[in-house]
Amino acid sequence: MNANQTLPAVILALDTCTELCSAALLWSEGRESVAEDAPREHSQRLLPMIDGLLTHAKLSMADVGLIAYGRGPGSFTGIRICTSMTQGLALARDIPVVGISTLAAMAQKAIETANARYVISAIDARMGEIYWGCFEAQEGLAVLIGAEQVTAPEALVSPFNDAASVFACGSGFETYPDLILNIDNLTLLESVKYPDASAMLTLAVHEWYSGNATAVDELAPVYLRDTVAWKKLPGRA
Repeated sequence: MNANQTLPAVILALDTCTELCSAALLWSEGRESVAEDAPREHSQRLLPMIDGLLTHAKLSMADVGLIAYGRGPGSFTGIRICTSMTQGLALARDIPVVGISTLAAMAQKAIETANARYVISAIDARMGEIYWGCFEAQEGLAVLIGAEQVTAPEALVSPFNDAASVFACGSGFETYPDLILNIDNLTLLESVKYPDASAMLTLAVHEWYSGNATAVDELAPVYLRDTVAWKKLPGRA
């Protein structure tokens, strides 16, 4: 995709990678979003949520020029739902897509709602592990410092030891509350527990101008865990 192209007039964002199912819309009149905590009903709820947003904005899928999707990390089932929904919506009208990190989306939410400068995002990965990443606000955007990882909770290492304040967000910190105690300058931002499609919109605009939007056949989910970890789950092929 050409980074010099004009930003699409309508951007749709969607995410089902964690317990929260969310969708958001950015268009000329502003932005609108909806989110529901419904971990086992994502596939049933997402399309009606999208239809509701489009109807409220007096738009249709024919108006959408870019779809931003939660690429992970998160639950395997949730990521697969998100990517398959994105494929179905984008293929029908040849809409370009851009994957947004769920960890970055949480950090972006912390930046936008709490004026955070340094953020550590962590999602409960089950099996005694967490997905985590460290982010710094640069010109209002969550920028990854280092790499996103999946490790045991005690292996989380903050690069922000000299910062006066660092915000922690995500279900990983709720599941493992000792993480907050182990890092002196860490403050839990309880309002940001899961990634939300509303924060993905800001990141999607940046990714578009950076030339990172692709055709839907280049859609790339990020699991972090390899196939060996996937096979550990009962009933998974």
